[in-house]
Amino acid sequence: MRKKIVAGNWKMNTTVPEGVELAKAVVAASAEVPAEVGLIIATPATHLCPVAEVVKGTRVELSAENCADKEKGAYTGEISAAMVASTGAQWTILGHSERRQYYGETDAKLVEKTKLALANGLGVILCVGETLEEREAEKHFDVVKAQTLNVLDSFTAEDMKSIVIAYEPVWAIGTGKTATADQAEEIHAYIRGVLAEKFGAQVADDTTILYGGSCKPSNAKELFAKPDIDGGLIGGAALKAADFIGIALSY
Repeated sequence: MRKKIVAGNWKMNTTVPEGVELAKAVVAASAEVPAEVGLIIATPATHLCPVAEVVKGTRVELSAENCADKEKGAYTGEISAAMVASTGAQWTILGHSERRQYYGETDAKLVEKTKLALANGLGVILCVGETLEEREAEKHFDVVKAQTLNVLDSFTAEDMKSIVIAYEPVWAIGTGKTATADQAEEIHAYIRGVLAEKFGAQVADDTTILYGGSCKPSNAKELFAKPDIDGGLIGGAALKAADFIGIALSY
């Protein structure tokens, strides 16, 4: 049975003290969430070490928001997968639409990042999704398939045990728009079909696919009721512990 996960992506928000307090609030409320639902918080890199101490020994897991595509060296400002793992984090988000859009992140770079993340024992939340223009041009299936396979063609069925897919319709991030539950399910089911073609039905069935487009306590229940939506990658609503836990309670 594939894992249900609710992951919070804090993005470039909160100072370190604010982040520590938010993490403490999430941990304090986490006992309310059913045991079968995994909880992950993805913090800015500056927060990883102190938040790792907060979540240590709890059910809440820790993720970075990104990692470098190089192992180490003269790459000022970059943070390697080994550095992330050394903080106590268990995950990293890769390929978020904001990284693709603002920082020119390519699928080829994501292959290298994913290799390094897995080599350092990190789980990967790999983001895929189309822009509004691509959806209106009815290219969303092609875009999502290409993004998925351009990266995952370099990995094995065994690697997939450490990879979660997050579908984020770019047009629904931070805009207040949300894909309908049926629209989201349609793409999630399609992605699972792409995985089945590549890795076989068992891997496809075992892979967690999260929805990442303006998921809130008010719409999470309807989204999570769909058979191919296994949880959420939460942005703005993850910055309030009550909202984040409220989403996790939607199962």
